[in-house]
Amino acid sequence: MNMFAKNAATSVQEYLLMVPADRKKEFDFLHGFIQKAVPKLKPYYAANMIGYGSFYYLDSKKQKKDWPIIALANQKNYITIYVCTIVGDKAAAEKYKKELGKLTKSITCIRFKKIEEINLDTLKIILKLAEKNPGVAGAALADK
Repeated sequence: MNMFAKNAATSVQEYLLMVPADRKKEFDFLHGFIQKAVPKLKPYYAANMIGYGSFYYLDSKKQKKDWPIIALANQKNYITIYVCTIVGDKAAAEKYKKELGKLTKSITCIRFKKIEEINLDTLKIILKLAEKNPGVAGAALADK
């Protein structure tokens, strides 16, 4: 499964059942970790991943889009956590990249193969920032 590839899941529970056995323990841990860190952001199945909370923004065509504030995805080579929040003028994952640990990251996503690669204390800080201030660089927020 990856963010853009179709899968047969239609719910969070089905998605969790599709996670391969070699990642299941870590994936289930992260699903629980996110829910404990930001309990107001309810999980739901979104765009071939698990979303937590949502926000609206205007895309490049000025169309209103609904997107998860945080998302958890099992991909071919990684587990990915997407975090849509801006701190100052940077995405939180970018701002905290040194503190997050030895992992691959881009503007809004944090990719890793093993849970030991990520600093969970820093991840929790980023998740809480996203809960309070969702957004994506370059996109205007829109009202629900």
